[in-house]
Parts: sequence; C-alpha cells; structure tokens
Amino acid sequence: MKKAIPVIIAIVLIIVVAGAGFGVKLLEKYSYSNERADLKEYFGVRGANDVPMILQDERIEEHAKLWDGVCYFDLATVHKYFNDRFYEDKKEGLLLYALPDKVVRTQIGTDILTRGDESETREYVIARYEGDMLYIAADYVKEYANFSYELFFEPNHMQVYTEWNERQVATIAKDTQVRYQGGIKSDILTDVSEGDEVVVLEEMENWSKVKTKDAFIGYVENKRLEGQSTQTPVPVTDYVEPVYESNTRDYKINMAWHGIGGVDGNETLDAMLANTKSINVISPTWFTLVGNEGDFSSFATQSYVDKAHERGIEVWALVSNVESVDVDLYEVFAGTTNRTHLIDGLINTALEYGLDGLNIDFEEISLDAGEPFIQFIRELSIRCREHGIVLSVDNYVPMGHTDHYDRAEQGLVADYVVIMGYDEHYAGSDEAGSVASIDFVERGIADTVEQVPAEKVINGIPFYTRIWETSGTSISSQAVGMEKAQAYIANHGITTRWDEETCQNYGEYQSEEGFCQVWLEDAESIRVKLNIMQKYGIAGVAEWKLGYEEPSIWDVIEEYMNQ
Repeated sequence: MKKAIPVIIAIVLIIVVAGAGFGVKLLEKYSYSNERADLKEYFGVRGANDVPMILQDERIEEHAKLWDGVCYFDLATVHKYFNDRFYEDKKEGLLLYALPDKVVRTQIGTDILTRGDESETREYVIARYEGDMLYIAADYVKEYANFSYELFFEPNHMQVYTEWNERQVATIAKDTQVRYQGGIKSDILTDVSEGDEVVVLEEMENWSKVKTKDAFIGYVENKRLEGQSTQTPVPVTDYVEPVYESNTRDYKINMAWHGIGGVDGNETLDAMLANTKSINVISPTWFTLVGNEGDFSSFATQSYVDKAHERGIEVWALVSNVESVDVDLYEVFAGTTNRTHLIDGLINTALEYGLDGLNIDFEEISLDAGEPFIQFIRELSIRCREHGIVLSVDNYVPMGHTDHYDRAEQGLVADYVVIMGYDEHYAGSDEAGSVASIDFVERGIADTVEQVPAEKVINGIPFYTRIWETSGTSISSQAVGMEKAQAYIANHGITTRWDEETCQNYGEYQSEEGFCQVWLEDAESIRVKLNIMQKYGIAGVAEWKLGYEEPSIWDVIEEYMNQ
C-alpha cells in the first residue's frame, strides 16, 4: 500500500496539471483579447498632417491635410465629392469660381478673395500648394457645397457627410469595446461606454458592425446593444445653388449656318436666303481663333447684320478653331489673361455689330483642354447674360471620348447646346457609311437630353452627302450638296432604294476605279430626322450649311417648325 501512494499522488498531479492546462486552454479560447489595433495603421495615416476621411459610413482612399489647424482637401477630392466648378489657373496661380454674374478669385497662398470688384478676407489661407498639388480649405469649399465635417485626433481622421439619409442607431448597454472584426479575439479599436450612441451599419447573428461618434467603424456584440431606432439626421442646407437665368426663346429655333470664307462672302446673304423658309437664326462663320493669346480674325460687317434683322432673322455669329493654324486650345483657355482677352474681344465685337448671339464651335478639344474650355464657357456666359447675348455651344454627338466637353455644365450655363448630328462617317473614316444614319442621330439626341434640358438642345442636320469609293484597301470620299448628289446618281445611272437601317436612300455601282456607294441626304431622310427631333421635344434644328440644300427641303423643315 505504501508503495502505491506515490503512484497515486503522481496520477493525481498529472490529472491536476492536465486539468489546469485544459482550463487555461478554455480560458484562452473564451476570454476576450486585450490586444489593441495600431490605429494609425487602421486609418492609414500617412504623416503628421495627414487626415484620413470617412465619407458617410466608409473610409475612402482620399485624405485631407491639416495645416495650422485648418483642414484642406485637394482639388480632385473637391471636384469628386463636393463641387466641380472650382478652377485652378496653374499659369497665373489663381483659384477661380464662376457664379452666374461674376467670378470669385483668390491668389493661391493668400487669405484674400475678390468677388467681382469687391475684396474679402478669410481667417485662413484659402488655397495652398503642397508640391504641385492644390489644396483648398474645407471651410471655403463649404461656401459652395452642402456638407458637414468633424475632425478627430490621436490619430488624425475626419467624418464627412454629404447625404443625410435615415439610419439605424443603438445605445451601448454596458461598457465594452469596438473591435476590428466580429470576434472576442479581434483587436480592440476603441472603448465605448454605457449610454453611448452608435450607428448600426450591419447586424449579424452575434455581432453588429457599428460606427462610433468619433468615426471608428468596427464590431460590437449584439448583447451590448439596446434601444435600436431609426434616426433622420438634420441636413446641412447653408449653400443654395445659384439660379442661371437662360436667354432662351419661347419658340423653335431654326438656325442655318452660313459658310463665309472672307468679307466678300457676306454679299451672298440675299441669294442664300432666297428660297429658304422659316429660318429665324443665321450663324455666319465669321470669327476664327488666331494664335494662343485669345485673338481672332473677323469677317463681320454691319450691313450683313442689318439685312438679317430686316428679315426678322437673328445673327448668332460662329466662333471657330476649325481653320485655325497652330492654335493650342489649352494655351488659349488655361490662363485667365488669355481667356479674358478672348471673352472681352468677342463681347465687344458682338456689341459693336449688334449681334444677337454667339455660336461657339471649338472642335477636337484635347483632354487637357477640356476643363479650361468649360471655364471659358462659364466666364463667357456671365458676360453674355449681362448683355442679353444668346450663347450656344456646338458639340459632337456624345461619345465616350468627348465626355470632357461636359455637356451637363454647358447646359446649365449656356443658353443652347447644339449637337452636330452628322459626320458619323467622315473624310478620314476607315469604312464607307452614312453621314447621319437615324440611329446615330437619335442616339445623339437621347444621350444629350439626359444631360441637358430638352428645351436647350438644338440638333444639327446635314445638307451634304458623301460619295464613297473603295478600291482594294483604299477608301476615299467627297462631300457634296444635295443637288450634286442627285446629279451624281443620275449621271451614273444608279438606282437607289430606301434603306430601313439608316433611313436614307442608298445607291451603289461598280466602276473601273472601284466600288462606289452613297447614302443620300434628301427630303425623305431629313423628314425622318425631324420626326425624331419632334419626338424628344428639343429646342429646334440647325443646318450645315446654306447653299448645299435642295429648295424643296425647306418645305419639310417648315412642316417641322409648325408642329
């Protein structure tokens, strides 16, 4: 028996040790971790003045900056989330904001701004650079956008709201922790106390994803939450979007472009109008950009304007870069001095000749010139609005590569947005095809009225046709007016047929030189286009260009104008 006692003791000790080990394992398994997350890593803090952003209920990739206790957003963040009307003039170190009647500007790096002719100051530097990156004070941005923000420290981060939708809230029932993930072993983000309110973002079986009042987003056990309810935050409404008064007409527009190659071309006005019907606007191709400083050449004459007015026709002179040589639109528009010089010249000329409007026709605008171009339109609209001058802007049919033309902003600040509803297939096209098939035309109108009010949209139609010749891999074309196209058909004995896909009369023939094709623009094709325009209720029609049409086409257009 004495020999057995040590064995029993050893067994008991083994059992005790095993039980203790099992207990430790149980304790480890079911006890709450006290490990705390690295909060700088959690928020992604990149430096001493870096401020990660929580927008609504999500951390976003954009960060703010903190200088001298003032919060700043970079310009791209401002454009993306708050207001894209702020314009940076990199050439002259200016931050601009165009209102309907004036431009607000500040010299970057100062606390001074000018609103039209009046100066104001702020208690902070309004805009500043860090390297090449422009930052704008959040409080200044708030003058032009409705949002709220709150800064938190240790570590730096901020909560931003731009929307104030209903949300679920709950109260913390007992002191606890918000953890990085749902689970007692997950690292602790922050402590919350009994009575604290949290926003419930997602409820799961045992845990809920919540956001604390200081913008920590993590997980709390459901048993620690009570009193869930729906809450509607009070929205910020300090900023009121200004009203852009439009100088639109209360009748359909029928604008004919009049191609003029020199001052003497003005003398053709009477002949060009002789057989027309229902034209109420004429747009002579008078002004062409010259150089990069905002100068332009002019073919304008007072007698032309007087003759048009005697016929009851308004003159919206066209301003173009199509014939400009070595003109860089970015250089013209990007700098405030050049842009202002061009605007002053156009307005002074319009007032000198008594023009009713300006038709802006800048084509092949590069991506980098898109934003400066829109700033030009904004600023020109201010001066046009001041003097009662109609501002219309020509645009290609909307396609992905022309998004930087910003038709929505044009539709807000300009009076009319004109679709150049042609050149579906053009001189450089790699395949033969219609100048303006019906699907192309309708898509252009439909896509535009999604961005621009229909009562501001004018659709341009072609008075020309392209005659295509394909020889092997070589494709060429020539643009001809309606009468020349009909003569070509007759001279070559071509039989045409109505093509339902394009809604045009189509003809073809094989010559010794190659395969010839033509999609005719005529009364039938134009009528279908006008019917589509009537369907969408847009502001009117424009024609490119006078002299290319058959006289009978005006009967079709007049029918549309009288609808």
